[in-house]
Amino acid sequence: MGSFSIPLSGLSAAQGQLQAISNNLANSSTTGYKDSNLTFSGIFSGATHVNGSGDPVQTGSGVGIAASDIKFTEGGLTATGTSSNMAISGNGFFLTRNSQGAVTYTRAGDFNTNNSGQLVSPSGGLVLGYPVTAGVVNTTGTLGPIQVGSANSPAIATSSFQITANLNANATVGTTASSTLAVYDSLGGSHNLNVTYTNTAPGAWNYTISLPNSDLSTGGTGSTQVASGSLSFNSSGTLVMPGTPPATTIPVTIPPASALSVTFANGAAPLSMNWSLNDASGNPTISQTVSPSATSTTSQNGFASGTLSSYDVMPDGTVQGTFSSGQTMPLGQVAVANFANLQGLNSVGNGNYSASSASGTATVGVAGTGGRGTVVGGSTEGSNVNIATEFADLIVAQQTYAANAKALTTLTQVSQATMAMLQ
Repeated sequence: MGSFSIPLSGLSAAQGQLQAISNNLANSSTTGYKDSNLTFSGIFSGATHVNGSGDPVQTGSGVGIAASDIKFTEGGLTATGTSSNMAISGNGFFLTRNSQGAVTYTRAGDFNTNNSGQLVSPSGGLVLGYPVTAGVVNTTGTLGPIQVGSANSPAIATSSFQITANLNANATVGTTASSTLAVYDSLGGSHNLNVTYTNTAPGAWNYTISLPNSDLSTGGTGSTQVASGSLSFNSSGTLVMPGTPPATTIPVTIPPASALSVTFANGAAPLSMNWSLNDASGNPTISQTVSPSATSTTSQNGFASGTLSSYDVMPDGTVQGTFSSGQTMPLGQVAVANFANLQGLNSVGNGNYSASSASGTATVGVAGTGGRGTVVGGSTEGSNVNIATEFADLIVAQQTYAANAKALTTLTQVSQATMAMLQ
């Protein structure tokens, strides 16, 4: 009675499909979950003989599960507002490393931080990325954990500053105006520079740059002049600098070169700066028009040291930190992996996958390159389970199970009737 195995194989296949559908429905709200589906194939026992036409008479022996396919289509992205959360828009997987050192891959980016301030998955795996060296991401370096819990930004000495100001064209000889801005030394100390403009003739001004004596080793009251010179304006009120081509910067050294024995009071290294006279488009930032002398903006490229205030994840996976000093610096860059054959990945639970010989070796790189998707910070990817589709499949699987159960019942009744005839 080999025919009993046929409906039994159908029952087993339908049960497997019911289990897969139930698992999909149970994980319909699981972050990064991917829908799975079983495919089946007929079991062929062979041809027992041929008919009068010479065609083989072939019989089947039931059904078996041929494959369990995972649908790696992208789930919907949900903004969470949590800095440590991230999702991949497009192809790819995040890399995590567990306590045993094994690397796994996941689409579930509901990351948080551990007590060491490192990005981790809910199961405790360390999120891997590229390290930062001297404030620059090293994408050729060895992958490692990303530290976001605490960090300090180094002090950066000012090397360039800019002033946007207007000097009154109606000013009389001897009239003064001023601009003040803060610059930073190598230790992050702040120093207020005072730029004084003095009218010497129509369209001509002298300038002096000074800072308080209390900032220098000389100490005391008053100020020390660190630079001086002249500014000329044409009939349109445009700054005209000497030289061919015209100079676009004015060098400023603190302490001044004329006082080599003078140092900063806090022991910082001397400052060598350039006063940039043109904006990014090449237009002078100091003008002379018939309006009151005034300074509209000042800017400089130095920073005090600071502590980490917040961070955001950029589309290329860079974790950008913002510090109390106002400085922004990368803390690391989340790596993204892809595979030649996604169906070859082994599911190891918690939304994680491991590579296999069937999947091929992971191709790891920067998000947004090499066919890898981009990273969406402050968001997570939801499950890609379609509940309506699953319910439709559930009805089919249920009917398949019932039909095979009926076939088995019928075969049992036929077998019992046959045995009764032989008694």
